[in-house]
Amino acid sequence: MNTFKNQVSRHSVALISLLVALSSLAYNTWRNEQTEENRNVRTAGIALLLKLGELDRVVFYSHYDHDMERGNPRSGWAYALTIRDLGSLMNEPASSSSTELIGIWQQNWSGLGSDDLAASSISDGIDRTRADVLMVLGELY
Repeated sequence: MNTFKNQVSRHSVALISLLVALSSLAYNTWRNEQTEENRNVRTAGIALLLKLGELDRVVFYSHYDHDMERGNPRSGWAYALTIRDLGSLMNEPASSSSTELIGIWQQNWSGLGSDDLAASSISDGIDRTRADVLMVLGELY
């Protein structure tokens, strides 16, 4: 008589093979998803660092060089908004610091060229965001 225990015993190699195949498929799927997420965060982080550098350049030209052609504070809005959008793709704390940076920019952009505190606030916000992005990128595996 073929009992359940006998059938499991007779087909144990097949059952173990099935279990290994299913667990391998599950791990491979999870690993692919994790790799894709890391790739997206890495790409957004690099683009974010580039935009932070461009916004920093606007601050330098506008405030320190008084070059309104290359450092027009209104052109900084495009960088600030792009930084906010890219930051939304990042993990914490880079996501929240990029959102905070848009608030700092909004409060201080009009003071560039005349208000040292405004330029300092924006530069400090850029530096914090840059540090947070680098930290998130360093934590990827």
